[in-house]
Amino acid sequence: MNEFEFIKNIKKKYRLDLIGDDCAILPKDPNSDLLISSDLLVEDIDFRLDWTSPEMLGHKALAVSLSDIAAMGGTPEWALLSIGIPESLWSSKFLDRFYDGWHELAKHHDVKLAGGDISRTPNKLVIDSTVGGSVETGSAIVRSGARVGDSIYVTGPLGGAAAALRLLNQGERIGAGSKDVLLKKQVAPEARVAIGKQLRESGAVTAMIDLSDGVSSDLMHLCRASNVGAVIVANELPFEADVMEVAGSVDAMLDIVLNGGEDFELLFTAPQEKISTLNLTDVFRIGEVTGTVGVIELERDGKRELLPPGGYRHF
Repeated sequence: MNEFEFIKNIKKKYRLDLIGDDCAILPKDPNSDLLISSDLLVEDIDFRLDWTSPEMLGHKALAVSLSDIAAMGGTPEWALLSIGIPESLWSSKFLDRFYDGWHELAKHHDVKLAGGDISRTPNKLVIDSTVGGSVETGSAIVRSGARVGDSIYVTGPLGGAAAALRLLNQGERIGAGSKDVLLKKQVAPEARVAIGKQLRESGAVTAMIDLSDGVSSDLMHLCRASNVGAVIVANELPFEADVMEVAGSVDAMLDIVLNGGEDFELLFTAPQEKISTLNLTDVFRIGEVTGTVGVIELERDGKRELLPPGGYRHF
């Protein structure tokens, strides 16, 4: 059983109706809904300290949760940050620098730190990030609204974070070469909050999700929630300029783009005619929603093949 099956089981067992999208949606006031997202980052699972600086890790800890707010078309407003830290880091300047990076990104999005907790761990750093935001009542974009015939879009090039991870595993580090822009896709990603709000306000989008696990996995989450299928066109997939160089072959490049994860772009569905009138930049059509429920296909060189959900899994 992987983590997604575990979540599905506890949702059913305990009738957890608020779980299933990038954020929980709760009533806030007559005019708005409350959005809440929580993310856990564990040293040597989600990051390595020799890959990044404390400032960039603080940035990423907030960015991954901001991305969930973006996927609902919401506005982030406040955050809770809890940290389990080993004594070796506690006795250094690590936390000061970590909070500097966190607050620099928070200031950009006008997010206020409202609380949290600090505890000691035996030897690994653990970060628990919670972000709250708001959206007009009933207007949050969920995963369950995709319709057959909708086009599938992403908000930017794909594969950068996964290609950067390969370079990091090979010993590449920020500041040591010419790949800093690519490496920051992994160690200091950007959340697409502004375009998420723009897409919601357009009224054109039927479903949306952020790309944290990978296109193949996250699209499957959306398809299952919407009771639809999808076809992705390989030749229409946008990718970072350096991804092919890192991959070394077309097949490896496709694997990185489809299954790599942590791009934190937004994947959404909408009628093509509505999106074409919005004049959005850096939005790419990559496929179409189909009626083959729970089945995703990859169209390549005029042929279609099944595209199983890939990407990173904790279990």
